[in-house]
Amino acid sequence: MLRFPTCFPSFRVVGEKQLPQEIIFLVWSPKRDLIALANTAGEVLLHRLASFHRVWSFPPNENTGKEVTCLAWRPDGKLLAFALADTKKIVLCDVEKPESLHSFSVEAPVSCMHWMEVTVESSVLTSFYNSEDESNLLLPKLPTLPKNLLVALFLIRLNILVLGGSSGFIELYAYGMFKIARVTGIVGTCLALCLSSDLKSLSVVTEVSASGASEVSYFQLETNLLYSFLPEVTRMARKFTHISALLQYINLSLTCMCEAWEEILMQMDSRLTKFVQEKNTTTSVQDEFMDLLLWGKASAELQTLLMNQLTVKGLKKLGQSIESSYSSIQKLVISHLQSGSESLLYHLSELKGMASWKQKYEPLGLDAAGIEDAITAVGSFILKANELLQVIDSSMKNFKAFFRWLYVAMLRMTEDHVLPELNKMTQKDITFVAEFLTEHFNEAPDLYNRKGKYFNVEKVGQYLKDEDDDLVSPPNTEGNQWYDFLQNSSHLKESPLLFPYYPRKSLHFVKRRMENIIDQCLQKPADVIGKSMNQAVCIPLYKDSRSEDSTRRLFKFPFLWNNKTSNLHYLLFTILEDSLYKMCILRRHTDISQSVSNGLIAVKFGSFTYATTEKVRRSTYSCLDAQFYDDETVTVVLKDTVGREGRDRLLVQLPLSSVYSSEDSAEYQFTGTYSTRLDEQRSAIPTRTMHFEKHWRLLESMKAQYVAGNGFRKVSCVLSSNLRHVRVFEMDIDDEWELDESSDEEEEAGNKPAKVKEEVLSESEAEAQQAGAAAAAPEMAAEVGSETPS
Repeated sequence: MLRFPTCFPSFRVVGEKQLPQEIIFLVWSPKRDLIALANTAGEVLLHRLASFHRVWSFPPNENTGKEVTCLAWRPDGKLLAFALADTKKIVLCDVEKPESLHSFSVEAPVSCMHWMEVTVESSVLTSFYNSEDESNLLLPKLPTLPKNLLVALFLIRLNILVLGGSSGFIELYAYGMFKIARVTGIVGTCLALCLSSDLKSLSVVTEVSASGASEVSYFQLETNLLYSFLPEVTRMARKFTHISALLQYINLSLTCMCEAWEEILMQMDSRLTKFVQEKNTTTSVQDEFMDLLLWGKASAELQTLLMNQLTVKGLKKLGQSIESSYSSIQKLVISHLQSGSESLLYHLSELKGMASWKQKYEPLGLDAAGIEDAITAVGSFILKANELLQVIDSSMKNFKAFFRWLYVAMLRMTEDHVLPELNKMTQKDITFVAEFLTEHFNEAPDLYNRKGKYFNVEKVGQYLKDEDDDLVSPPNTEGNQWYDFLQNSSHLKESPLLFPYYPRKSLHFVKRRMENIIDQCLQKPADVIGKSMNQAVCIPLYKDSRSEDSTRRLFKFPFLWNNKTSNLHYLLFTILEDSLYKMCILRRHTDISQSVSNGLIAVKFGSFTYATTEKVRRSTYSCLDAQFYDDETVTVVLKDTVGREGRDRLLVQLPLSSVYSSEDSAEYQFTGTYSTRLDEQRSAIPTRTMHFEKHWRLLESMKAQYVAGNGFRKVSCVLSSNLRHVRVFEMDIDDEWELDESSDEEEEAGNKPAKVKEEVLSESEAEAQQAGAAAAAPEMAAEVGSETPS
């Protein structure tokens, strides 16, 4: 017989910790021994199972946000998504280090999220999964950036991040990046949601508050369009994700360019402006420099500017800095910006080809005309990037010539030796510097109101500023024969074959316009797919009058689970009955057209037997929290309503095979109606009383309140009611603690009866509780003795 000595309870403690901040959300990694936490300070923490050691912390900041509401792991456990209420953002974080790989904004604060992976198999999908992405063969490999976004985010098999929030806000994001559906028609704030792995239905639990109480309801929506067009949805989602990742890549490239463009490039402008404000002469700065160029003599004011403020050493350093910055920006434009834009153009062109196959993609809302507009916008961005390259090339030549001349002039002012190779200056060089001074050193007083300076010597920075203003120094198109030809030809001017050109706009402006057009053209599929999701089932669950603050409600029931093997949706929730919260399990088939037996059943926890003493703990138990441990087991936290403090909480593994016993399933049929609130039909809900001989543990010295289980790693984490005390258990230790009767006898002979006595109730307590249990209404009972959680 399998026995457990009392000093070694069913579940072993492997970690315990008191945390400095209150925890408002926790979720286990689906594949690794890691648990993600969110606290009231806005931190996202990652802890390892061993001793609950902290791996990293993602601190709150102004860019992402400070109010974390929920967490979700990608099915492979390599990415963590978390939602922020204050900024209405979703952040995808790498499990290896605390940095944001990708983020996007949503319309409403997100209250719950679910990240699922599609498990449907078909010959078409298998062929698609196994085939190599043609873009890897046809496009050059993009140079890496500090955030290796493209590698980290892509998976072959389709996975979908489902978000739920207030006012019925529900959105679906393919690969956690690009929106493929916006669900409408749901009322209330989402408490839980779950998209089935076969893509046949979406389960949602919402809460509608009114007059101090809230009514909680369960909805099941048909998602047949996603299921029927799964190969097409997968291909389209892959393209959407490529496009979204490339837009992020372009943004990161621009960020790197802005970092390369340092403030030192503005020093020449600011110093010349200061010279204008302080000089007493009536001559212009342009005239001052022209006199220096033609006669080799500088006024006292200009000489003071050059020798005291700029200095020979400072001029040399400024020239080297400008050349280095320009060179870095030029390389980023060529290697990153242009290659990323060309890849974006390729994927949009492929998407346009998909949209032309109307039989397959028109039902999903792909619009060829909108995609054509997006292609045109990308072309305009490529033109603007090429224009920036020309400006950089021209500016580098101009500055080199100007600094060389000015450097020689300043050396002469100081009467230093000038090298012969620097002293050579042809008439062509003089003409070039004169044109440079005429073009760049012409005072523009209107600039002072806009930019705080009179000059615009540096031309590259205006392309990199994220402003709506026109360029201060747009490119000169006079004399450009191609530009004049296009302007004079009305046919070519409006030709869809030519990309429009915005000569007076910055690179950032054209980039923002491109992003908006791409978002608009890819928004239609999300609207079409979202509208196809029809509400098929609505079950009002219960009315909740508990006045708890919003942070604590994050842990509360209900809890949704999708059994991928049997294609069932499970819903765990509690109903208040005689001052106790009784756990109910609602299950429905993912296919709306199919029914399931024992669709609704309540579970009552009767007695718990101690292994060595064989004494029985009987009491009245209230369910505090429950989560699915795996497809076959539910982990439950119970409160003994008559137990003394510190010994009144139990951790239990509830096997569903005992709840849904095939032998007497006919006796456990719900006799009420799903159109009426379930808490008003308590007597019609069949109740099964469970008795446990093992797979339970008394939680000593802890006011346990919440639980998070992980059947893959065989662990559970219990959180106390003060939200600071956590205790981690290894749940599957049957083999490790398997002992025979003789070992039990040795344990008792070892003078350790005190420990056994601590675990059991006194005779008077047991008799009192047995009498209380006998007074309760007779119900069918199930004994959990031989069930082993898988």
